[in-house]
Amino acid sequence: MSNPFRLGIIGTGRIAQTYLANLNEVSGLDLVAVCDTEPAVVAASAEAYGCKSYTDPKALLTSEGLDGVVIATPPVTHKEIAIEAFRNGAHVLCEKPVAISGADIREMQMQAREHGRRLMMASKFRYVDDVSKARSIVQAGILGAPVRFENTFANWLDVRQRWNSKREIAGGGVLIDNGTHSVDIARFILGPITDVSAYHGPKIQAIEVEDTSHLSFRSASGATGMVDVSWSIHKELSSYVEIWGTEGMLSLGWRESKYRQNHQTTWVQFGNGYDKNLAFRSQLDNFVNHCAGKEPARISSDDALASVLVIEAAYQSADDGSWRKVPQE
Repeated sequence: MSNPFRLGIIGTGRIAQTYLANLNEVSGLDLVAVCDTEPAVVAASAEAYGCKSYTDPKALLTSEGLDGVVIATPPVTHKEIAIEAFRNGAHVLCEKPVAISGADIREMQMQAREHGRRLMMASKFRYVDDVSKARSIVQAGILGAPVRFENTFANWLDVRQRWNSKREIAGGGVLIDNGTHSVDIARFILGPITDVSAYHGPKIQAIEVEDTSHLSFRSASGATGMVDVSWSIHKELSSYVEIWGTEGMLSLGWRESKYRQNHQTTWVQFGNGYDKNLAFRSQLDNFVNHCAGKEPARISSDDALASVLVIEAAYQSADDGSWRKVPQE
């Protein structure tokens, strides 16, 4: 029997709590410690999950001989923590956005290669079964050639007292936060995104970053796309992605997913919707097995780089109103 994968979780906020709640469902995993700069918060998580607690990421990484870490801290901290992890022999599963600039993630990739470690981006929607099935349907040509992709993540979230509202901590607003999910889904299903145009809506919340944003894109496949993301506009929608092809259309829904070819009058259901906990378990399972050399990463570090470059180009577009080419690396 092989030794369990020794895992640390850095950051104990909302996202980290979802990881912690699902760890017991992932085989071969041993939670060694949690880390957060707030002593009372990290102590509570450590007690709840029966592990050690640290308030300094470097102390955790230099002391515990970890196989891997989940980084669930604000984006501005990701590069420094990830590089420290690589130097101490740990693989990294880093929450999206992995980095706030292309330069930062390239440095993270370089350090991962130099130390023989793996870098993966955590982006839960790639691990939703319906999203994987949608990709297979599109790639099988059931909808014909892809023509149009539309995605909306628009729900009220008060970020006025959260780090997400601070540009120097988050790297931006709702576009870099929710938009990174949007870009990753689009790339996963359609392939590379080549050109982007973005603009931000009027602010509803009194914050320094955008709380509503709109992104248009062109993909290498020829399909075009539109993404709407907002923390301040709440849309009651049954689906979050719709894709049209020359021979049909597909809907990815919160409770069910379905497609219909042009000659059909009825929908074909292919999924049961969005299961957040299952997605997080699948993500952890893929990370552990990838680090053990048992399976490929569903989201590679190059996928992470591509997402960062799309979002970076989108912010440049929003600043000057132009369409921007996305670097292809």
